Amino acid sequence: MKKSVVIIDYGLGNIYSIDQACRHVGYTPILTSDKDEILGADSVILPGVGAFPVAMERLKSKGLTEVVKTYAAQEKPLMGVCLGMQLLLNTSEEFGECEGLGIIEGNVKRFPKVWKDNKLKIPHIGWNKIFTRQEPLAGGPFDDILNDLFMYFVHSYYVETDSEENVLTYTYYEDFKFCSAIQKKNIFGFQFHPEKSGEQGLSLYEKFLSI
Repeated sequence: MKKSVVIIDYGLGNIYSIDQACRHVGYTPILTSDKDEILGADSVILPGVGAFPVAMERLKSKGLTEVVKTYAAQEKPLMGVCLGMQLLLNTSEEFGECEGLGIIEGNVKRFPKVWKDNKLKIPHIGWNKIFTRQEPLAGGPFDDILNDLFMYFVHSYYVETDSEENVLTYTYYEDFKFCSAIQKKNIFGFQFHPEKSGEQGLSLYEKFLSI
């Protein structure tokens, strides 16, 4: 029996493209904000496009913040995409400090306007390369496919984890090094958009949904 996949629908996400990515790799996802459907799923995807405080308010208004935390504690696969990844952290400094879900320890910060005398154009948009850290997580589902891939990014804020153990990949924007993918046990996050990154990006959905 094929696994059940839920994309959390809280009114602020790139739901259509993620839905199509899941279908492309052989799964038929459920788009829902229903607590029981989310908690009963085999895999859950938290999408997100827009502002961190607005996203958190939408999740709270639908009673979903504790639902996502409870799902994560079940040790079933959960994946955050773009803003969805950032929401997994403790706080964001977007429009003043805002509390996140606190599932992975760390904070969300804005790219500096200047780094090592280089002006950074914000937002960071376009294709960029991802690199695994020097000591990748042993036995992780993405260990054999994440390094030296070009993925598509659109973001003004980046994640800074409290522990390097939660970093899957880094990316360089000019000379500024930032975390572009995270993992903590069954929880994964991608700052880039795998669903907009061609076949290599789609392979990440296939790997995630086969966990």
